Amino acid sequence: MADDKNKQSQNNQNQINIELSEEIAEGIYSNLAMIAHSNSEFVIDFIRLMPGVPKAKVKSRIVITPEHAKRFLLALKDNIDKYESSFGPIKRTEDLPKFPMNFGGTVGEA
Repeated sequence: MADDKNKQSQNNQNQINIELSEEIAEGIYSNLAMIAHSNSEFVIDFIRLMPGVPKAKVKSRIVITPEHAKRFLLALKDNIDKYESSFGPIKRTEDLPKFPMNFGGTVGEA
């Protein structure tokens, strides 16, 4: 009995209570990511590139340790493998997304 309580207590100590606000739960759309690193951190900028707009905006910046970057890589690979086993291979193109020139606004005339 005491051994079961000790195991249950250890399991409770290993659990993390994660809070997710409504604002964060909505997410931020990004269609480009830029990654830089130093000897102590990786910086991932998530960017939204809109067609017809010459400036792209960084919507979120995440700074993580090299160890967490490696864990993130492995977790992302695991999730991609699971996605592809359910929905088929993700098609990859080397080209940037192509947007119509008038997407998001009118084209001026002279």
